[in-house]
Amino acid sequence: MQRNALPDLNTFLAVAEHLSFRAAAAQLELTSPAVSHAIRQLEDKLGVRLLNRTTRSVSLTDAGVHLRDRLRPAFNEISGALTELNEERQHTSGHLRIRSAPLAANVALAPMWQRFMSTYPEVHLELRVDFGPADIVASGFDAGIGPKDWLSADMIAVRVTGPVKLVVVGAPSYFAIRRPPRTPDDLTSHDCIQYRFGANDALVRWPLAGSGRTRPKAVAGRLIVNSADLALRAAVDGLGLAYTAEGNAAPYLRSGQLVQVLEGRLPTIEGFFLYYHGHRQVPTALRAFIDMIRAPKSAQARRSIKNPF
Repeated sequence: MQRNALPDLNTFLAVAEHLSFRAAAAQLELTSPAVSHAIRQLEDKLGVRLLNRTTRSVSLTDAGVHLRDRLRPAFNEISGALTELNEERQHTSGHLRIRSAPLAANVALAPMWQRFMSTYPEVHLELRVDFGPADIVASGFDAGIGPKDWLSADMIAVRVTGPVKLVVVGAPSYFAIRRPPRTPDDLTSHDCIQYRFGANDALVRWPLAGSGRTRPKAVAGRLIVNSADLALRAAVDGLGLAYTAEGNAAPYLRSGQLVQVLEGRLPTIEGFFLYYHGHRQVPTALRAFIDMIRAPKSAQARRSIKNPF
């Protein structure tokens, strides 16, 4: 028996249960002639009569009774498996693996993960932070979060932040002995916590606004790091000024451990996107995550600079 006979077997089982072509047709959402044709086709393939039918009644032959009794538990198993699969599809659970740029994790994911984890207690969230793009499918991740240039052509992208505001911050203890800078040029007399990133291992210039446009400015400082978290910790300890995203510095600004300077003199950087493979069904946990982290339509990118970090 070929696999393509399964629809005819299902049709036979409906007729055998109802002993009515009309009732079986209504259950299967088919026409009565279509049901009759399926039964004739099945009997021809099997070479045996399964049903006795007249214009008034339908009954099972001995072969029909035997086949019905064998099919009923098998089709019940199939129906149960499909029901369980549909329930799993509608039930948000499982293991969700996300790969993210460090800054994106802080400004896009951290503000919503408490709400996500409490809303979906049966989802296990695993987050890996890396500085560069990678093949998320080959490395076993469900999605990635990063800047636009991390996206490849076969990925579906969802904006998760608008433009990200940059800030320069320092500790009150630092400003107790140093006058806060009022212009970008004032930074020459300050200890600036520097970053070294990328393949060329060059120090990051701080993009600062002046004369109507943004220019990268080389700054001086005795401490060099490759982590925004370390830069902020150093700033809290009074070791200098840190240049970072507002979302990174927000907890320290709220607590008073850091103070913002040069307000209005810093640009915004391009926002971040969540991306995932578009050639397969989206797991329910990932769909729930996307729905919660997705940026509102109003968070469209205005003129922003490329992420210097």
